[in-house]
Amino acid sequence: MAEKYILHMVTPLKHMSPFDVNMAVDAGCDVVITHTDASLGEVSGLVQDAIFSRPPKTGARTGMFFGGKNAVLALDMMAAAKKALVPPFGLSLFADPAGSFTTAAALVACVEKTLRQKKTRDLRGLKVAVFGATGVVGFSAGVIAALEGAKVVLVGYDGIRRVSDAAKDVKARFDVDVTPADGSDDAKKASILADADAVFSAGRAGVRVLSKAQIEAARNLLLAADVNAVPPSGIEGLEANANGTPLTASSALGIGPLAIGGVKYKTEFGLFQKMISATKPVHFDFRDAFALARELNA
Repeated sequence: MAEKYILHMVTPLKHMSPFDVNMAVDAGCDVVITHTDASLGEVSGLVQDAIFSRPPKTGARTGMFFGGKNAVLALDMMAAAKKALVPPFGLSLFADPAGSFTTAAALVACVEKTLRQKKTRDLRGLKVAVFGATGVVGFSAGVIAALEGAKVVLVGYDGIRRVSDAAKDVKARFDVDVTPADGSDDAKKASILADADAVFSAGRAGVRVLSKAQIEAARNLLLAADVNAVPPSGIEGLEANANGTPLTASSALGIGPLAIGGVKYKTEFGLFQKMISATKPVHFDFRDAFALARELNA
């Protein structure tokens, strides 16, 4: 009889996301334990407690998930977990803070597919403006797109400082260049949109980021995608279920949060299933999420 699959879910927040717990259980984890208010410094101890309690041959039947709402911290926790491993003992690792890695992966995969099918182009060289770029989904989507060769602009709603810091972090961690931009008023947004081929809207839920008039005025725009499913939409006039649907008079297309969400759900669920079915420990971050989202959305 196979050993039970035990998943330890770690978050720096007061609560672990019920969404992620449900996903893990539905994907087939036998036991799920949450570790909340966890610091980066505590990850090593948690990992070694988990690996030394089971024989090395059962390492693939133990997993650790990193949540929270900070992409960089989740990646740092995952790095600390890898460093704490003591071969031949091991376990699987999966980082998806606030579902951001799988959501961002689904967003970029949907954009890529629509561009290829309806605009006969791909992400390489695409000028992408990411609104909500200091949030965990926007940051992650910007990194994925940049790694795929897009020319990414991280737009800050509250000035240039935070997005400048984010751009420096992207360069230091992933060795790709992204450009910070101040989108704190309508005139600055219009200037950014005038040069954009694509818009990613990843602002806070229930917050209108861009008006229909602003989108219509962006004459070079090929596509706009919004991950906000809570009314009002992040982009005015973009329906939640839009999937490559005409959005403007100048033939820009729209992708809504329900289309993105369907791929996101399959991606997170799929990565949990890959953990559970693995015969050797596996480690998943946003790059693995994008690879699977791309495959699922092909």
